[in-house]
Amino acid sequence: MTQASGVFTKVRYKKETTYGVKPGVSGAQALRRTSFDVDLTKDSYASNEIRDDQQVGDSRHGVRRVGGNLNGELSPKTYADFIAAALRRDFSAVSAITGLTITITASGSLWKLSRSTGDWLTSAAKRGKVVRLTAGTFAAGNLNKNLVIVGVTALDLTVKVLNGSALTAEGPIASATLSFPGKETYVPSSGHTNDSFSIERYFSDIGRSEVFTGCQPSQIDVQLPPTGLATIALQMMGKDRVSDVAEYFTSPTAATTTGLTAAVNGVAIVGGSVVSDLTGLNFSIKSARSGDAVVGSNTIDTKFAGRVTADGQFTAYFADGTYQDAFDNETELEIIVVLTTSNAANADFVSFAMPRIKVNGGQKSDSEGGVVQTVPFQLLKALTGGSGVGNELTTVYVQDSAA
Repeated sequence: MTQASGVFTKVRYKKETTYGVKPGVSGAQALRRTSFDVDLTKDSYASNEIRDDQQVGDSRHGVRRVGGNLNGELSPKTYADFIAAALRRDFSAVSAITGLTITITASGSLWKLSRSTGDWLTSAAKRGKVVRLTAGTFAAGNLNKNLVIVGVTALDLTVKVLNGSALTAEGPIASATLSFPGKETYVPSSGHTNDSFSIERYFSDIGRSEVFTGCQPSQIDVQLPPTGLATIALQMMGKDRVSDVAEYFTSPTAATTTGLTAAVNGVAIVGGSVVSDLTGLNFSIKSARSGDAVVGSNTIDTKFAGRVTADGQFTAYFADGTYQDAFDNETELEIIVVLTTSNAANADFVSFAMPRIKVNGGQKSDSEGGVVQTVPFQLLKALTGGSGVGNELTTVYVQDSAA
């Protein structure tokens, strides 16, 4: 008798039109994973009758619930649909800024892109976004190179080259274009989405299919170790499971082939400064949803959206009082992390910007080696943002070059 093997198990998903109702069989997306343990559970009720035989005579099944984790190694595009669902805003493209006249100058280890007229602050250029110069008679090494925005004023963008290479100082260069690779999402102030997905686990070696309906990410955990690959864990909650012997999603789109990200490839910016002292960074985005059982139904037919909250923790060598002072004085900081798939100038990437964090601790280690402080933090919605301000008005912003 053939027994199911994980290497023959296929996971694929598709966005639902109606919560908890399987969408059509075509157009699903195959999914990369390190593990997928979503499954069906049911409440159970054992009888409390007092009986002459002094035993339990019956029990019943109750409300059906779907839950579990989808775990993976973070790569561009792969988990974009679920990230967007958790933040409650679809990924969208950002229009390039054209017709610019730009001068490039060095600014320490960073660079400035200065425009001759207009205002960067009223454009889509915000701290934490990755941009590329894609048109204009620039030196070849200045074109199509990933640049993360560190600072914004009306006329100047201060940027960091993601792969650590240099730009060539030049300009003014007319007819220049500044582009925003990929797409972006963030927790919006209005117009929130409420997406759900049907996710199929197909055991191809034994011909058995399970389709979990009404699946929504209730929490996303991103872990960036100092060595090793960046990982993502998505906690899922759903409505029900439908089992069959036939594969449900026919001819799904092949899984993404984008490269994997690692914390050693990219850049971290804390409080406006590029840092090299972090020994680890983890954060969680919690997209609360809840629902209660009702009489006459063995599933929870409505999941009500709650707040989107986020918190995290980083560890860093104790080099100065920056993080300690932020804790003592309740000084709020900004964190930007950009992870790339290689050291190529135009490598694919995923960027996370957290414009406002509150530091909630600073415990330090005591050992023969370097002193490491552990810094937990709470993400908060930016006090100001959008047009006229150098950051988005949100709690967390994500840019994905392949989304």
